[in-house]
Amino acid sequence: MIDLKALRENPEAVRASQRARGEDESLVDALLSADERRRSAVSRADTLRGEQKAFGKQVGKARGEEREALLVKGKELAAEVKAAEADQAAAEAELTELHRSVPNLVHPDAPEGGEDDYVVVKHVGEPREFDFEPLDHLDLGTRLGAIDMERGAKVSGSRFYFLTGIGAQLELALLNMAVAQATAAGFQLMITPTLVRPEVMAGTGFLGAHSSEIYRLEADDLYLVGTSEVPLAGYHADEIIDGPRRYAGWSSCYRREAGSYGKDTRGIIRVHQFNKVEMFSYVPPEEAEAEHARLLAWEEEMLAKVEVPYRVIDTAAGDLGTSASRKFDCEAWVPSQQAYRELTSTSNCTTFQARRLNVRYRDENGKSQITATLNGTLATTRWIVAILENHQQADGSVVVPQALRPFLGKDVLLPA
Repeated sequence: MIDLKALRENPEAVRASQRARGEDESLVDALLSADERRRSAVSRADTLRGEQKAFGKQVGKARGEEREALLVKGKELAAEVKAAEADQAAAEAELTELHRSVPNLVHPDAPEGGEDDYVVVKHVGEPREFDFEPLDHLDLGTRLGAIDMERGAKVSGSRFYFLTGIGAQLELALLNMAVAQATAAGFQLMITPTLVRPEVMAGTGFLGAHSSEIYRLEADDLYLVGTSEVPLAGYHADEIIDGPRRYAGWSSCYRREAGSYGKDTRGIIRVHQFNKVEMFSYVPPEEAEAEHARLLAWEEEMLAKVEVPYRVIDTAAGDLGTSASRKFDCEAWVPSQQAYRELTSTSNCTTFQARRLNVRYRDENGKSQITATLNGTLATTRWIVAILENHQQADGSVVVPQALRPFLGKDVLLPA
């Protein structure tokens, strides 16, 4: 949730953020009004409770007819208190609902516009010029005995797959390389739950505009996560942590891909289940931008290890998730598509998630403050697409990137 104090002090900044996202500006005034109603209701209820307490002492000292009269008045005052408390509860419920409907404030430097209005920050590496007709990752994976889409569909339906033989080994090697880098950088490795409670999913901001992307187990009232960001954000809910924390979460991830019918139906680019290593940081708010830059640098370090051309984009405001203030994506070149496709993403969520989940830290004066949270992808199943396509050879073999070889135990992947 956004900071209500900041809203009161500068509502125009929130309006500007809503405009940048293409969201409803009127929510800002509605939230301000609800905040005022709640504060007024709290003040009235507190005043009446104070009067009731003082009146109780007066009744205790009274005798006879005076006491009887005061008791009658006391009942009337009790009814007023009850009504005021009901008004307070209603005002608080209204405020909470409106408060949760307003997304995080967009960073002032984030580009305006929608999905196609990103700004390219930089290009790294040059797309390879092939002297043969390159195959796409599915043809390569099939020949290598690495990917089986047909049986994935038979067992689970469309957009499911088996990674077989060297394909399974390649994914484990990639994720283990990500883990090695993360732990060397001071991240604590976590294998996280992939089912979470509604309050945790809502706390991270995934039950708003993107709720259709999430699998829900209604009988158990649990959600399957699309990223270990969710359980890692909930890990310290309702706690006060002692200083910055960095976690690297390894998990399977699940996405319904609602509304993506007809997009990337071939291969493993857009699937319902995949594995991922995700970085997650808790830092003081004033450190959030610097931490965001560090997360991006760690992502680029991983991309350099797999030796693929990529670009970094600054995502436009209208394409940000509910919780993100700013987001950078790293997109690798995919030869078969002659296009850059997202491999990593890192978001600065400022205090938005932590305020919802009540995660705090103690400042230098010992006072508890809301922490900032950030996340960044370090490796996923989708990376296999870029590795296979960019490092393929004319005979259908694939050269393994140098940094990945110690984790895979192979220099070249040969057709089965």
